[in-house]
Amino acid sequence: MLWKTFRWAFAMTAVGLVGGVLYDGWTALGIVAVLAVLEISLSFDNAVINAGILKKLNAFWQRIFLTVGILIAVFGMRLLFPVVIVSVSARLAPHEAVRLALTDKERYQELVTDAHPSIAAFGGMFLLMIFLDFILEERETKWLGRVERPLARLGRIDMLSVCVALVVLLVTAMTFATQAHQHGGHHADKAQTVLVSGVAGLVTYLVVHGLSGFFEARLAGGEEGGEATSGRPGLALAGRAAFFTFLYLEVLDASFSFDGVIGAFAVTNDIVLMALGLGIGAMYVRSLTVYLVRQGTLDDYVYLEHGAHYAIGALAAVLLVSIRYAVNDVVTGLIGVTLIGAAFWSSVRLNRATAG
Repeated sequence: MLWKTFRWAFAMTAVGLVGGVLYDGWTALGIVAVLAVLEISLSFDNAVINAGILKKLNAFWQRIFLTVGILIAVFGMRLLFPVVIVSVSARLAPHEAVRLALTDKERYQELVTDAHPSIAAFGGMFLLMIFLDFILEERETKWLGRVERPLARLGRIDMLSVCVALVVLLVTAMTFATQAHQHGGHHADKAQTVLVSGVAGLVTYLVVHGLSGFFEARLAGGEEGGEATSGRPGLALAGRAAFFTFLYLEVLDASFSFDGVIGAFAVTNDIVLMALGLGIGAMYVRSLTVYLVRQGTLDDYVYLEHGAHYAIGALAAVLLVSIRYAVNDVVTGLIGVTLIGAAFWSSVRLNRATAG
């Protein structure tokens, strides 16, 4: 089971490491390996969250997630995304952005760093909405009951998560503007960029998550015609409901990858090595997601999803704070691992108590 699920990740590791050596010698092998570990450590919570969503899909869409989805994750987010960001933010033609990435790596890194506020605002707001919708929802299983019970009661207020997210975005943009003016006003216009990017992240979440929920509800209600049988209890999503759930997963993965892509520049500014290393890490995260689903891990360890969502909330906060202040990737990774580790241990203790 382990080999079957991770065989593509192992293959990607071999191809990525060999490709790194062929591209830039043995030093590149070390850089690719470090980037792969960085991506895995920063994205373990991503695997847990993805598993909670992926288990709703049928076997076909799970395969799509692991095949087509990984192409989007590796080539779309880890290779093309930084180039697109530079192209848009610096108003360069795409081919010029590619030329910079390959021939003027210092300038390319500067442009990506300059675009970081908009990237962080978009990703931070998308992830914040995921956290808020989870923590403000009434659910049978509670990990931190003293915190989650009152928040669940507050969640009965319509659109509370959106209101909270907008307040957080407004405070973030105003703080950034104040800091920018104090430092000479060179980045004063970034406050508007942060606001617009944050709203875009929020709207993207509402649209994609809303469409996924809409078609899932129709499917469950038997309104999807020939697909109606998939809506019966115990059967997986198919058709349009599965497509929009898959789309939601891809946007979610994109939001998780922002900190990894930006953090990778602390290791190298070579876009080829970055794509190889982060691509290996992304493949392991995808495989781990499928493994968690097929092993029923989330059903056996009921607090894992809670820990992962708290880690998402922490990551959202880190992204928004990083708009103004540099945050070490080690800190980000440790927060996620600690929260998920605590949730896992709580689940183990619960299982022991139940078995006893």
